[in-house]
Amino acid sequence: MPVSVSEPYDLAVIGAGPAGLAGAVTAAEHGLTVALLDASDQVGGQFYRTPDPELRAARPEALHHDWAAFADLRARQRSGNGITHLAGHRVWTVTRGGGGTWAVHAVTGADGAGERPVCVPARALLVATGSYERQLPFPGWTLPGVVGAGGAQAMLKSGLVLPGIGAPSARAGRRARGRIVVAGSGPLLLAVASSLAAAGAKVPAVVEAAGYLRYARHPRALASNAHKMVEAVVHGSALLRHGVRLRARSAVTAVHGTGRVEAVTVSRLDRDWRPVPGTDRRIACDALAVGHGLTPQIELAVTLGCATRTTADGTSALVLDGFQETSVPGVWAAGETGGVGGARLARVEGELAAIAIAARLGGRPGPAGSGRVARLRRVRSRMRSFADAMAAAHAPGSGWPTWLAGDTDVCRCEEVTAGTIREAVDDLGARDARTVKLLTRAGMGWCQGRMCGSAVSCLAAAGGAAPAPPGERRPFAEPVPLGVLASLDPPDEDRP
Repeated sequence: MPVSVSEPYDLAVIGAGPAGLAGAVTAAEHGLTVALLDASDQVGGQFYRTPDPELRAARPEALHHDWAAFADLRARQRSGNGITHLAGHRVWTVTRGGGGTWAVHAVTGADGAGERPVCVPARALLVATGSYERQLPFPGWTLPGVVGAGGAQAMLKSGLVLPGIGAPSARAGRRARGRIVVAGSGPLLLAVASSLAAAGAKVPAVVEAAGYLRYARHPRALASNAHKMVEAVVHGSALLRHGVRLRARSAVTAVHGTGRVEAVTVSRLDRDWRPVPGTDRRIACDALAVGHGLTPQIELAVTLGCATRTTADGTSALVLDGFQETSVPGVWAAGETGGVGGARLARVEGELAAIAIAARLGGRPGPAGSGRVARLRRVRSRMRSFADAMAAAHAPGSGWPTWLAGDTDVCRCEEVTAGTIREAVDDLGARDARTVKLLTRAGMGWCQGRMCGSAVSCLAAAGGAAPAPPGERRPFAEPVPLGVLASLDPPDEDRP
């Protein structure tokens, strides 16, 4: 039977990462009752993943950057009144409830076993659903041993294992294994490579498709965010210490192996990300951690009608006002949903949104006069400027589809190849990702286009600029069993 909460919370926070956790803690400290919903069993989100207690990690903080800030938020969340942490709750949609409230619909329970629906009413919403990795396919990317760059870091943080190796303590006697190439684009690559190297992996190379000199086009953003330069120096020093070579303006354009990864081909790229003939080099390795930036996870907000914008790197993010409110009154957002910018910016935005929500629900005209709010807004503006510069610096070039062979799988779920998609575009007249989906089933699988959406959109553009994947309004942001839907209360007979 459905589980429902009759008395609405003041605020429902969807996502317990840095933004959601900061928002929940701040809202509770301002006197609001808060429901903090998250699919994971622990707070922290993807950034602050922690090992399962059964692994008995001695120092989990050693795998994280800026752990002290997270530890403070977690302590406040655990000790403060007013926060109900609803762990293991996968939110699949949000609807308008009665009396001007929102109804947050979630599924709780193990996948496929004992799942049950939950409805959480709230007077206001804070969407802090984070982001997921953008993947640009290439020949061999479906081989075992190819993982997302963020996925490799997640394996290390939560499972204490290395892709292609296993547990670091199990490396003895396996000198021929443990070589992990890190590739793609974005500052996440440096953090991933330094973490893997510190944990004992051999990282033959970090392969960055963009050129770091692009940051020089944004001197004001660099000058006002010195801490980002410090982070880059820390990661760069770690890579030098472990003998990791950085290859800029290059990409992994093919993976080789029989049954699993054995080597990769690295090619130099021109300014449009097309491989330069005669520059291919083969690097032996046991695993590849690859990712081409992050994509805001905004399905829930888009379904509610929240307006979006296209970011400098071709993804879609939410349009937010000066206090983090979306275009839909009563719905706020923080963190990567408004554009990828990192954990520190996410915490600032979560706190700012919570203060604004508390003012709105308390009937006050607004928080603009607060000195704390003024400082938060200045910090947010400064850090957002760097986030925009970062997105522009690592935006994929229009020539990357030249990496693809005709038989390269683009949609892994439905096994749709690049050749099939090109046929839909060239011969059948498809000009957008939705039409390609209807003609080929690309994006219709379990991940609902999260893995292939960017690639399909680029191929549908037939060599044009890489457009942002369309912000489709879907009734389900998460897969929901039919049995769960059948157990929901029937609609009012007088309502169409």
